[in-house]
Amino acid sequence: MKLHSLSPNPGSKHRVKRLGCGESSGHGKTSGKGNKGQKARSGGTVRVGFEGGQMPLHRRLPKRGFNNFDYKDVVAPVNLAALEANFETGATVSEESLRACGLVNGRCDKVKILGTGDITKALVITVGAVSATAKEKIEKAGGSIQLA
Repeated sequence: MKLHSLSPNPGSKHRVKRLGCGESSGHGKTSGKGNKGQKARSGGTVRVGFEGGQMPLHRRLPKRGFNNFDYKDVVAPVNLAALEANFETGATVSEESLRACGLVNGRCDKVKILGTGDITKALVITVGAVSATAKEKIEKAGGSIQLA
């Protein structure tokens, strides 16, 4: 392979539409914006959802029922493989220690240990939740679990 033989993938590059380059270019005069009006002006666009003064759809539709978005728990998942890689035998695993390792970031209500991967170290785990397969693997390795 040589530098002169390299080329971009077919279809990944295309010619830029050059606006305002004379009438014969096909994009001259109004540059594809039509004649006058808000969308022909510089910076002129209608905001998302605006329907020309008509009551917009998101306000016309009825809002009924319960939405759990504000009340749901944010759960931070951590896999067993990550615990195996970041902790020594006999270490205590808590939300604070997981944050220190960089395995949990941002806001969360509780941490849940999931069973992906294997664990050979006996760890003392103090978190909000543990999956059934993770619990089985942790106890098989000689570790203990305390739900916080």
